[in-house]
Amino acid sequence: MLYGGLEAGGTKMICVIGNENGEILERATFPTKTPEETMPLMIDFFKGKEIKALGIACFGPIDLDKNSKTYGYITSTPKLAWKNYNIVGAFKDALGVPVGFDTDVNGSLLGEITWGCAKGLSDAIYLTIGTGIGGGVMTNGQLLHGMLHPELGHMRLAKAENDPFEGVCPYHGTCFEGLAAGPAIEKRWGKKAVELADNDEVWELESFYIAQALATYILTLSPKIIILGGGVMHQMQLFPLIRKKVVEQLNGYINTKEIDNIDEYIVPASLNDDQGIMGAVKLAIDAV
Repeated sequence: MLYGGLEAGGTKMICVIGNENGEILERATFPTKTPEETMPLMIDFFKGKEIKALGIACFGPIDLDKNSKTYGYITSTPKLAWKNYNIVGAFKDALGVPVGFDTDVNGSLLGEITWGCAKGLSDAIYLTIGTGIGGGVMTNGQLLHGMLHPELGHMRLAKAENDPFEGVCPYHGTCFEGLAAGPAIEKRWGKKAVELADNDEVWELESFYIAQALATYILTLSPKIIILGGGVMHQMQLFPLIRKKVVEQLNGYINTKEIDNIDEYIVPASLNDDQGIMGAVKLAIDAV
């Protein structure tokens, strides 16, 4: 069977045709402009492909409550052209197939749970650290939604000593995203992360904030694995720094086999940056 997958991002829309084995058979990418400009291109891509369903892993915030009048809508997004847009309804009307829907980061986690490094686990976190910071959570085998959906990037953090930076988040200033996302790195240091690869001071501070957040997630959500993706995490020198600081910040309070094997507990994404689109295909499979 063929399934459609859409990884809907703030800058680009990735559309694929895939199958139940997680194989991507066809792909197209469109810039995220207005719905009037971008939606017809995506609909044309999926039409005539005989897909059984479409899965959408979408930037947000989004409404995931199936009892809500606005289920399937992109809601209070800073991407104003898409605010209060019924993306699920638009694809259902155009394609006439079931549509699975979740956050982009839950989609990435679902890809890793189904075909990647978290396969077989029931409790996991996927965190993307890039232009923004967001996280997907699976607990007891279910993707976590709750009142809305997790917004792991907007947790407030304690600032490092002698860090005068006031953060870049327009809502919370010094939340995790405000202190540690790609734009925060660029504003604090005057260069993009990729240009700072050899500056140890940058990554010592960055790993402090990431580790602080991960220690809190460990204490509150008790995941069996933490997967880190996104552009900032292409700086592989971060991983040993983060692992060391997580152990230091937990300070012996948590004693499990996962913490004892920290190198296998806090890991990079494993699907060559396709975890989001593969998760979207799994959303389509589950919709059927």
